[in-house]
Amino acid sequence: MKPVTFLLREQWSGILLAVVLGIVALSIANPTFNTEFNWFVLLRSICVVALAAFSQMIMLGVGQMNLSVGALGGLVAILVGGLMDAWGVPAIPAASIAVLVGGGAGLLNGWLTVRTGINGFVVTLATASAFTGINLGLTRAVPFYHLPADFVAFGNGRIGAFPLLMIVPIIVTALLAIFLNRTVKGRHLLAVGGNSNAAELSGISVSRTIMLAHCLSGLIAAIAGVLAVAQLGSAQPTIGSDWLIISFAAPIIGGASLSGGSVSITGTVVAVVLIGLIQNAMVLLAVDPYWVTFLLGSLILAAVWINRIRTVRMERAQ
Repeated sequence: MKPVTFLLREQWSGILLAVVLGIVALSIANPTFNTEFNWFVLLRSICVVALAAFSQMIMLGVGQMNLSVGALGGLVAILVGGLMDAWGVPAIPAASIAVLVGGGAGLLNGWLTVRTGINGFVVTLATASAFTGINLGLTRAVPFYHLPADFVAFGNGRIGAFPLLMIVPIIVTALLAIFLNRTVKGRHLLAVGGNSNAAELSGISVSRTIMLAHCLSGLIAAIAGVLAVAQLGSAQPTIGSDWLIISFAAPIIGGASLSGGSVSITGTVVAVVLIGLIQNAMVLLAVDPYWVTFLLGSLILAAVWINRIRTVRMERAQ
């Protein structure tokens, strides 16, 4: 009974229950759901979503937001596609360069936030517009289609129902867990998000920590952009345009505090699976896809409401 009690105490236990019930319901409603190919499609669809969510989760952990997640990922997607298509750069070097550019763009977000003293919400809103402008200016809204065969094969490859694309999010998840739970910098990041004044009095450099968080957010968004290109088999200028709501939905539903200092990697992953399940159900049941946006908005509101109730109860208990 101890494992069951432990699960029930976790913030994400309700989401996990929703995922289990959703799987059971879809299995009954549509036999196609449990086919190997559908599970491959479902798992592959959550790879990019998970990375976009992690990119935002890092920023929520430090008590800020990154509104440029999708625009930055889209810029990186165009960059990696252009390097491979127009310049003939092999897949691995092209992806490495693109991810480094994404990290640099994230660092720029952090530097501007610290240097100007303007809230990261406003700074990343401005840079999102700039990144999108660069994207469309470079491509004239024309995609890059001629990508290396091995790169596209990786995006479509699978072992049974397991997509090869999922190897990357699994590695990122493990590294994030180690960073946040086992390293000094990771603890500093959450400390700054929890109480920046107390963190500074403890000798933690708040400005450096904020810059580090933005840099990591940019790196992860860039990896998501590269995976999106591999998944689609082309570098589309529209990549990342629908990431913003999802990037907030998963970590907030998963239990991240909007005030900073508390995030849940497991909760975010479970929330990503729930979002993927909703999207997959909409397709299988032939429901209007616009309802997905409505459901995500409703889930975010519910999660914020529950988060607020929990915060008030904790304050009263103290």
